[in-house]
Order: sequence, then C-alpha cells, then structure tokens
Amino acid sequence: MVRHTAVAASLASAALVLAACGQSAAGGTQSGDPDTLVFAAIPSENAQTLQQAYQPVIKMLEKETGKKVQFQSATDYAAVIEAQRTGKVQIAQYGPLSYVLARNTGVKATPVAAQVKKKGEQPGYRSYGIVPAGSPIKDLAGFKGKKVCFVDPNSTSGYLYPKAGLIDAGVDPQSGVSPVMAGGHDASALAVASGQCDAGFAYDAIVDTALINKGQLKPGQLTTVWKSDVIAGSPVAISDSVSEDLKAKIANAFQQKANVDYLNANGFCATTCKAADDAGDWGYAKVDDQLYDGVRKVCATTKDKQCTAA
Repeated sequence: MVRHTAVAASLASAALVLAACGQSAAGGTQSGDPDTLVFAAIPSENAQTLQQAYQPVIKMLEKETGKKVQFQSATDYAAVIEAQRTGKVQIAQYGPLSYVLARNTGVKATPVAAQVKKKGEQPGYRSYGIVPAGSPIKDLAGFKGKKVCFVDPNSTSGYLYPKAGLIDAGVDPQSGVSPVMAGGHDASALAVASGQCDAGFAYDAIVDTALINKGQLKPGQLTTVWKSDVIAGSPVAISDSVSEDLKAKIANAFQQKANVDYLNANGFCATTCKAADDAGDWGYAKVDDQLYDGVRKVCATTKDKQCTAA
C-alpha cells in the first residue's frame, strides 16, 4: 500500500522515470498555469495497473479543471519529490513520510486530500504493539529484553512509529530488545501469534480485520498493548506554482469527487469502480499540512535516517 512505502533512494541519485514530463508536458500559458497537468504516483502493488486504476480520477480532473491531465508512474518517492521540486509535476501522490521529506527538501506544495479506505473515515491509520493472548506484557516497557518483531526498517508503521514508541517508553529499540525484521505486517502479526516473537508491531487493519477475515488469525488471538498516534494518510500535494484558482479546482475535485460514489454516479468508470486508486481506497478526504506534524514529531524523536535526505 502507498501509505506504508518509505523513501527508497536519496534525492541526489533519484532516477526520474517520468516519461514525457519535459517542458512540453508542462508548458505554461500566459496565465502562468501549464496547458497539461502532470500527476505522478508510484505503484502500491502492480505498476502495470496504475494508469488503469487512476483513469476515472484522471477523467474527472480533466473535466473539473479544463486541462489535460498526464498521469505518470515513478520508480520511487524520491523521483516524485525531485520532479515536483523542479516543476515537472504539478500533482503528486505521496506517502506521509515522503511528503514531509519533500517539504523539508524544498518542494513548495500544498497537501489537499489524503487516501481513505472507507467513506467517512479519518485519513490515517495506527501502528499497533501486539503480544500473544495471555502474555504478561502489558505495555511497551514490557518489550524490554524480549524478542520483538518489526516489519522492515523502511516501514513507517512497522518500524518508525514503533521505534519512537519504544524510545518514549524508555526502551532502546536496538539494544534494549532482540529485533526481528519479519518483512511484512502480516508476517509480523503471525510470528507474534505463533510465539516466534514475544511481541511485535503491525498496522491496525492487519490485526483488527485482515488476517481474521482470511482465517489466518482467530479473534482474540492477539492482544494490542499499544496504539500509536494516528499516522496521517497518504496525501495528494499540489505545486504552489499553479494559480490559486486552479489549485482550488484541483483541491475541490479530490476532496469532493475523487471517490467511488461520485465516479460511478457520473459516468467516469468504464464498468463499476471499486476503488479510486490502485490501493483499493474508497477515495480521498480533506487534509492540511498540520496533519503531518505527527510524522515530524516522530522523526525528531527517532532521528531516523529515512527522515532526512542523504
């Protein structure tokens, strides 16, 4: 999922694979706005379906703005950051951490909406600290000296936020525990359930519903002893170089119309849209920059290398 992907490369060496995103794609008009808006994202799962998944949203954006919208797939968030920083991309789909890094490295853009799984949900999710049912561990302080499953060093909810939580609880996330990188949120939760790890971390939906719905966990098999602050959802950020009028049109389109209900009701879907993107999300909800202060706080606490450009 987009919301769990971290910055994979430094900006200095980012390989920008945004085909046809040269000056012609974003050529300006006399009003200062480009004739074509370039919308960049990275694949959540299958790069081959990315363009197809976003096509209804692209068509809707073209109608709302009166502009041609050129969708481009990038290799990683570093490429998107560099492209928006240099003016080759006007609309960027970021992860929460990559958005913060983009702003920290000089990208002038405004977040206007973030992905939500279901209608009415807040645009965010949580990291869970979990133990097997019946464990004597009651909080993160109890993780000290234990074998602890993390997801991956590049996971926001599977490592960055848990790392901050352990530090706040007085536990060194490296020397104070025996860390195990499970490689996935599902793998981390299942390792805890089976006793391979004494405790671990995974994002909320994996623990609450996903593995239970798949029959891989039984209800009550895991106990949640810690919940992180809400991790802001993955935002769409609009370059500040576009006019305020155009920015308002794009923002309104994402906040009110980039969702399966509107797209289906207004004929933007070739068949029935089941999601507004390739991550399976219902659509988008309004956000602002302050929502990402939580990510900034965690970066300040952990001083993790993924919070800064190399």
